[in-house]
Amino acid sequence: MSTPTATGLLRIAVPNKGALSQAASDILRESGYRQRDDSKQLTLVDAENGVEFFYLRPRDIALYVGEGTLDVGITGRDLLLDSGAQAEEVLPLGFGRSRFHFAGPAGRFDSLEQLAGTRIATSYVGVVEAFLAERGIEATVTRLDGAVETSIQLGVADVVADVVETGSTLRRAGLEIFGETLLRSEAVLVARRGGGMPPGLEVFRRRVEGVLVARSYVMMDYDIAEDRVDDAVALTPGIESPTVSPLQRAGWVAIRAMVPRAGAQRLMDELWDLGARGILLTDIHACRL
Repeated sequence: MSTPTATGLLRIAVPNKGALSQAASDILRESGYRQRDDSKQLTLVDAENGVEFFYLRPRDIALYVGEGTLDVGITGRDLLLDSGAQAEEVLPLGFGRSRFHFAGPAGRFDSLEQLAGTRIATSYVGVVEAFLAERGIEATVTRLDGAVETSIQLGVADVVADVVETGSTLRRAGLEIFGETLLRSEAVLVARRGGGMPPGLEVFRRRVEGVLVARSYVMMDYDIAEDRVDDAVALTPGIESPTVSPLQRAGWVAIRAMVPRAGAQRLMDELWDLGARGILLTDIHACRL
């Protein structure tokens, strides 16, 4: 990897491909940072915002951050834990969610205790070995890159441990999920463990957090009679407190509050039944709380 082209910049690792790449670039753009236009571009300096981006394999990002070559990065929780790097999760990002499960031939396994003495194929050896060690289960874990479903058919494994979305891929291979979930993963922001706070990291984190909140909330405005304000505020308490402003119409006020995006339509129905009128929802693009 090349060295930074400018000094004093916060060095940020971004997935260069795969399921996390586009979503990571999207959240960075929404946070006010420049992003590359060419997928072959390996670095990008955004001097105006004091950062430099390095586009790397998602599996390598925790290693670069852990050794201090880069200050912060976006990768999967699964890749962070599997890497063994001296890096830690500092902020979950809410995209790229996945679940890890064990799977074996249909009807053969129904509990984790049956894993003892088996051969397990996975792309995430670190995650699986840590899971087994916590439960005192001894098994042979083999790393296979790419699809692991055929490893059982080929006779190199008895069980697989893999990402599960719908389970359809496993079923087509004659496998079924058993036991508890190994790990629930998503994209996370990672920094060096015990490395202190690099200059610029707090501003970067605040920007990203502001986008995450903006994605989860909407701004709600409505008019309501003064004698129903307490009931209305109970429904829309806002982040700290709603804004209540007098209207020219006697006995009425306007209320503005941030409300969770999920359930906002139901909340509009409840406010209407309470007597609120002129109810509006507005997207929030960014915020600082």
